[in-house]
Amino acid sequence: MTDFRKKISIFGGTGSIGTSTIDLVRANPDRFEIYGVTAHSNVAALAQIIAEFSPEIAVISNPESYSELVALCGDSGTELLAGDDALVELATHKVDLLVAGIVGLAGMNSVHAAIRAGQNIALANKETLVAAGHIMMAELAQSTARILPIDSEHNAIYQCLISESSSDIKTITLTASGGPFRDYAPADLAHVTIDAALAHPNWEMGPKVTIDSASMMNKGLELIEAYWLFGLKPEQIGAVIHPQSAIHGLVEFNDGSWLAHLGIADMRVPISHALGYPERLAWNPERLDLVSLGNLEFKQIDRALYPCFASAVDVIGTNPANAVILNAANEVAVDWFLKGKITFTDISGLVNRALDSNVNHAMLDTLEDVIALDNDVRQFLYAGN
Repeated sequence: MTDFRKKISIFGGTGSIGTSTIDLVRANPDRFEIYGVTAHSNVAALAQIIAEFSPEIAVISNPESYSELVALCGDSGTELLAGDDALVELATHKVDLLVAGIVGLAGMNSVHAAIRAGQNIALANKETLVAAGHIMMAELAQSTARILPIDSEHNAIYQCLISESSSDIKTITLTASGGPFRDYAPADLAHVTIDAALAHPNWEMGPKVTIDSASMMNKGLELIEAYWLFGLKPEQIGAVIHPQSAIHGLVEFNDGSWLAHLGIADMRVPISHALGYPERLAWNPERLDLVSLGNLEFKQIDRALYPCFASAVDVIGTNPANAVILNAANEVAVDWFLKGKITFTDISGLVNRALDSNVNHAMLDTLEDVIALDNDVRQFLYAGN
């Protein structure tokens, strides 16, 4: 075991990934110290983190919330900053681990800055690789940075591949719970409610990711992310429904062997792996009881029931612009669904409308190109509704 405290920065400290990370830090005060922490606009929660952990720097990315943060924490001794530029600046401050838990493209620039700064990055922000995987992985190849994936499925594959040669891999398989509608017929989805879509059977996550799980867009985005993370061909990457959520990822090797990663459905498990890496972090998790679990089921994913998943799979390995369009359209559609503006089945319709549009599909060479295309997609959808 290391005899020093790891210095960490937590981006998205008040969100689902951030709070799970803080739970682990709180349980291991002799192992970690929080150097930096960020939030978008949840000032009260950020103030509580500052009061408990006394980080060197705290960033509120929404400048309109800065005065409230100063009023609460101005005398704390923590340096208080605001805005997106401050996020990027914090990402360059050398730490032992940077936890990238900001949801959506809002986290892309800080991850890019962290890669350039040679940070060890615990990556939960899948949109960064979905929209800009070609840019990020090219930067990573020229950097001393390391990405430790903390999405449960990618972390499972990562652990299965430790000490393995990529040339020995035949396939990787991510598992999916199937969400709350896994036993529905496609026609049954027309009248599902927001509450029903948010009632995930296995995992506790934020609202956007939970809706993505219900539509299985989340799994499609994860397959795109896996394509970039593991450097495999599209035909080597797949997913199955596994209702028990006990197995999170499987690797098939050329010699006929398979490795599977099992664990409880708790995001603190993959996060603890990244926090402790290359060691294991003991934090007294609930044990996976194999006898009580009983059967392990696997089902093929029905593209008719999950059209968002089908759209995501179809863009893997194509022009990276397609993944930007897919992701941007989905973010708009999920936001509208959560606000009651559209139905659940409208989500896939809007995504496909954007993919079939004449929005500029030029190659994307820079993050500015990615952001510009993302904005163009949003404007296209706003103009039509």
